[in-house]
Amino acid sequence: MSRRASLSRVTSETAIQVDVELDGVGEYEGSTGLPFFDHMLAQLTKHSRFDLSIRAKGDLDVDAHHLVEDVGLALGKAIDEALGDRHAVSRFASVAVPLDEALVEVALDLSGRPMLVWRGELPIGGGGLGTPPFDPQLTEEFWRAFCTTSRITLHVILAYGRNAHHLIEALFKAVARALGSASRITGEGIPSTKGVL
Repeated sequence: MSRRASLSRVTSETAIQVDVELDGVGEYEGSTGLPFFDHMLAQLTKHSRFDLSIRAKGDLDVDAHHLVEDVGLALGKAIDEALGDRHAVSRFASVAVPLDEALVEVALDLSGRPMLVWRGELPIGGGGLGTPPFDPQLTEEFWRAFCTTSRITLHVILAYGRNAHHLIEALFKAVARALGSASRITGEGIPSTKGVL
């Protein structure tokens, strides 16, 4: 059974096409118009071993918020659809990922219940990352949107670090590793005493 999904999200502010294959090799293709964000999505893809294609356009002349949030919503929904009834998945995973001076810890549950718990702060100041700029504060908005539509419980601890790029990249890698592990087929049946996730 192929665990893949394709979907489009079109609003007056953004137009997004997402294609995801959970049992992939970690290939990313696409563009959001935000090179730093694309770099993070490539990290998510590589370290989860999902295959991902994202084509996104948005009102970047206003700012990047609408685009980043809507990519989170679209990607989360595509992953939820690809997971299906979550039959035989590992379900839980946690990981700590360092990047130079930064350390990020992540724990997640493919619970069917959307929740983001966020602990820690990203450095503020110095402008955005890349051109057009990606505001580091949009990172939390992306993951909140992602959790909402993926129906995943995600705990993020930004343990320490000084460099916003390092913290954000460590976070994307950590979620990728945990998501890849939790979504792997490891058993039989639904991993819940309720019989449904």
